[in-house]
Amino acid sequence: MRALLGDELWQFLVHAGTRCHFRPREPLLRQGDPGDFLLLLARGRVRVVRSDAEGAELLLALRAPGDVIGEMARIGGGRTATVQAIDRCMAYRVTAASFDALLDRHGARGALADYLVGKLSETVPYQHRLVHLPTRQKITRLMLDVVAHAGPELADPMRVPFSLEMVAGSLGLGRSTVAAHVAALRAAGVLRPGPRLAVADLRLLRLEAGLLAS
Repeated sequence: MRALLGDELWQFLVHAGTRCHFRPREPLLRQGDPGDFLLLLARGRVRVVRSDAEGAELLLALRAPGDVIGEMARIGGGRTATVQAIDRCMAYRVTAASFDALLDRHGARGALADYLVGKLSETVPYQHRLVHLPTRQKITRLMLDVVAHAGPELADPMRVPFSLEMVAGSLGLGRSTVAAHVAALRAAGVLRPGPRLAVADLRLLRLEAGLLAS
């Protein structure tokens, strides 16, 4: 959204808001809550998840600094998903009324419409978008997305701060399946050794994800 609006208008929106801080895994927004404000993400990554009828969490999207959080509530009237911090995050809370007034004042409604169109594809669960890929590629593409959303403020942008359970749940896989592929990726030098998930070789990860020719 920041790229669509430009830095000057983005700063106008930021100054209209209240700064908020969130710890890793803390929710920024909760599914089902009223949508009377938006968050302008300034630092850290977040994941957008929707709970299904059985209570399982389905990953919809990852967001990074410069994104607007909670914009889908403008379509349906309430929060359609929960947004959870991946890293330590900072965002600016802006009321929907202030946000609309600033966009109108600067003739930027079109930018919001373009942003909403771009994000509508993320209403489809992440695992369904990857349904035709082999399991290894599903896992490595998720890791690539997490790393691609890392900001310059992160001490270790190659770290993937997901547990094996989070990776499995995001992709609709079993934990044991994910663990086996992670072990193989470590043995191949794609991931670093150790208990935490971290990329050792970005080129090899892209190769495993099917995004580079071998």
